[in-house]
Amino acid sequence: MLLFAEGAAEHSPLIVDFINHYLGEPVHNIQMATTHKWWTAVFAKFGTTPEAMFGEYTVENAIPWYTVMFVIACILSVIVIYLLKGKLSGDDPKKGQLTLEAGFLAIKDLVVTVIGEHGFKYFPVVATFAVLVLISNLMGLFPMFMAPTASVNVTFALSITSFLYYTSVGVRENGVLKYLSHFAGPKLPIFIAVVITPLIFSVELISNLIRPFTLGIRLFANMFADEKIFGEITGLYPPLTQFAVPLLLTGLGTFVAFVQTLVFTLLSMIYISEVSHPPHDEHDYVHESHEPDAAVALDDRLGRGVGGRARHVDGLSEAPEPLPHQRARAGGRRGEQDGGERRGEERERSGARHDALRG
Repeated sequence: MLLFAEGAAEHSPLIVDFINHYLGEPVHNIQMATTHKWWTAVFAKFGTTPEAMFGEYTVENAIPWYTVMFVIACILSVIVIYLLKGKLSGDDPKKGQLTLEAGFLAIKDLVVTVIGEHGFKYFPVVATFAVLVLISNLMGLFPMFMAPTASVNVTFALSITSFLYYTSVGVRENGVLKYLSHFAGPKLPIFIAVVITPLIFSVELISNLIRPFTLGIRLFANMFADEKIFGEITGLYPPLTQFAVPLLLTGLGTFVAFVQTLVFTLLSMIYISEVSHPPHDEHDYVHESHEPDAAVALDDRLGRGVGGRARHVDGLSEAPEPLPHQRARAGGRRGEQDGGERRGEERERSGARHDALRG
């Protein structure tokens, strides 16, 4: 498979030859003194050599084309975001800022939908995957560049990074034992669990371990096929197939680049959602905040609260105690009545004093 990936670059881009011309020799010397000896010792046990697996070690290919292209993709990702950001403005945003905000909102909504509200803390990693994979996919559409994701070495690096990240999230949030226990499936009766649980655990563990392979192969196969189809069709009947046909294939290639970016990012988010859960404090807060409201609403509908239920003493039914808001209203009415009576008594005493003085 590694040789198959290398075949995508039969004619390496000019920039790769330029970099190897100046940096290839020192890198080649380091490889021969370190990694070549290590691989020789490993492959000798299987009766083969590093050259048979990876190809000849030369100065011209000391720095592989996919390494150069991926480093360029990382640099371009930072430059593109910086240019789109520009000078941020809340009153008069530019088109670049609006484009960046649209991308931000799209990824944010996807994160919240797939992972949940608590998943926004994973947004930086998910957005980095999305931008880096998209730029890498689109690079193959421009002259003098190749898509680094057309090499299985790059896609495996990305998929293994995704695998290690969501595994670390699961272990950090749940602990090692609880993270491993979720591979065992639901709790079953003991006489069934003895047979079924080990089987479920084995299947789930194996399926989880092959995720980096399937995630990397999916991205590599689509992007490698896209580049090969572009090259084969444009070379069918030159120069006629080198004018209008590339425009149509470029549109198709752009569509494939966006779709594969969505697939890789979405699968990474799904894997995170399987091992990440909202904090328990959030559940407790929601439960406690809604419980009093529901109790008050129920009391209002029934016209009685906990203290307002009718009590039966010695077979005699007592009137239900009023609710707090009913007691407050009753107290207010009694206060108004008492105040009216006191004002009436004061007027009578004032009138009596006035009559006595006049007499």
